[in-house]
Amino acid sequence: MLRAMVEAPVGDDVFGDDPTVRALEAKTAELLGKEAAVYVPSGTMANQIAVGVHTRPGDELICSATSHVYLWEAGGVARHSGVTARTFEGDFGILSATEIDDAVRPDDSHYVRTRLVWLENTHNRGGGRIHPIESIAGIARWAHDNRLAMHLDGARLMNAVVATGVPAEEWARSFDTVSICFSKGLGAPVGSALAGTAEAIREARKLRKLMGGAMRQAGVIAAAALYSLANNVERLDEDHANARILASAFSETEGLRLESGPVETNLVWVDVDPTLGTAAEVAAYLKSHGVLVSVLGEQVIRACTHLDVSRQDAETAADVIRRLEPAMITAVTLVY
Repeated sequence: MLRAMVEAPVGDDVFGDDPTVRALEAKTAELLGKEAAVYVPSGTMANQIAVGVHTRPGDELICSATSHVYLWEAGGVARHSGVTARTFEGDFGILSATEIDDAVRPDDSHYVRTRLVWLENTHNRGGGRIHPIESIAGIARWAHDNRLAMHLDGARLMNAVVATGVPAEEWARSFDTVSICFSKGLGAPVGSALAGTAEAIREARKLRKLMGGAMRQAGVIAAAALYSLANNVERLDEDHANARILASAFSETEGLRLESGPVETNLVWVDVDPTLGTAAEVAAYLKSHGVLVSVLGEQVIRACTHLDVSRQDAETAADVIRRLEPAMITAVTLVY
């Protein structure tokens, strides 16, 4: 990947003449079955641009209450686009057409205009759950019947592709726009893309410029994304297998409980019982033994497997997890 970055031909992508960026955008559009794509620095920017493409100030989008765009993008839908979010709980973030069937606001000057349906696949806060493609198709039919746009936050879409064998184009078919990250399991150091119709992507380029996301010789990082698509997709199955090793260890350890049931991809969300300690205390103990997890709540931790975590790493981490007990955590907390 580093060699590809060093050897990448570059130009000025602000003027649209970086050949490596153009190659990445063409490859992404083809992968997702869309007319065009635009390269951006981050998944959050791709999502925020998508909101701006489909809505106008005062509009409303429909999403899960645990969607990344709602929880972890600093209120961007309101600040950047003047849009409100109507949230639904879903099944660990997975929405159904039945749940949102009456979500469209009346055509009345007192109400916001419901404009956009937002799904996330895989669903991060839902434990890396895969949104069933049949459910997506049902939501899409409902959305189109109600003249609503559809966007897919596909930050980890390739995890769903590898886990199910369903091609990315099939997952993307129901959506007007799709974002995809190259910096998650695919292993590139930076970058995401937004794909859609040629018209949508023209508007997206304007918004990218507005948000400060237009880059100059961006081919040096686009080359890493191209490498990741060519070399790091099929190996995502290894991440899923390693996540299951960790999930087994967590579920077998007293005081720890998997949040969303069986692990489907590369994320493991875990509830920490207060009798064991806080999430921060558990994380400190694990860190002291070489295992890094994220603290994402007072009693919640998340483990994520990726290409820098080997099978042996996962098994070693599992052994550390199984040795967790309150006395050991207290000792580490006192030291720290």
